[in-house]
Amino acid sequence: MNQRSMDPLWERLRLEASEIARREPFLEPLVVSCILGEECYEDALASLLAMRLSEASLPASAMRLMFAPLLRDPAVAEASRRDLSAVVERDPAAQSVAVPFLHFKGFQSLQAYRVSHQLWTSGRCDLAHYIQGRISTVYGLDFHPAAKVGAGILIDHGTGVVVGETATIGDNVSILQGVTLGGTGKEIGDRHPKIGNGVLLGAGAKVLGNIRVGEGSKVGAGSVVLHEVPPHCTVVGVPARVVGTPRAQQPALDMDQEIEIEFDNDHL
Repeated sequence: MNQRSMDPLWERLRLEASEIARREPFLEPLVVSCILGEECYEDALASLLAMRLSEASLPASAMRLMFAPLLRDPAVAEASRRDLSAVVERDPAAQSVAVPFLHFKGFQSLQAYRVSHQLWTSGRCDLAHYIQGRISTVYGLDFHPAAKVGAGILIDHGTGVVVGETATIGDNVSILQGVTLGGTGKEIGDRHPKIGNGVLLGAGAKVLGNIRVGEGSKVGAGSVVLHEVPPHCTVVGVPARVVGTPRAQQPALDMDQEIEIEFDNDHL
């Protein structure tokens, strides 16, 4: 049994890519070079990222050779597949797997971060910083390669997302545009937020400092979080305060961004 027959995601991606090429001949070269001409999901992703991130000093052919073995790492490959599934399951704009794979910068930038993180952890920090810079230039997001990011991550829209060096992000987290996981000044050491599993970070939310946002919590759009957030709480405001509890155990999965105020001011 060959690899393709054992890989439903890859088969679906190839089928959808063929349909795109049939419907829109102008996109046929793209889907052939990045999907239909490749042997597996990981190599297709390597080709796509290399095409997006290459420049004259490091052409796509060289980037692809560097990216492919890193993306074939079993942990990276599994995380990437879970990320793509998260986009399809949570983003109503993703009507297929091929569209976010080919076009969504939140997904692509996250996979490029995963490459940079592999380089960072293997001691190739200069190259990791180079990939970080290319991600920022091409996609408008800034992931420090030392940050630790789980699997099943949705970065919706993505523009302006910043993830600092010592930040950690758990599994099944949803992050909207303009979110910052940053420090509070010029401190050194462990200085960035820790985001628990299933957290939803609303558009423009700023989480600052070495603080934890507990699992299953929701941070409202535009909020500035400066203190610990207990698990399964909703916080809003500047500075953010607890105002209730999310309806779901993992609000990131439901993408329910409505804020229901449950507590009066005496509880804030």
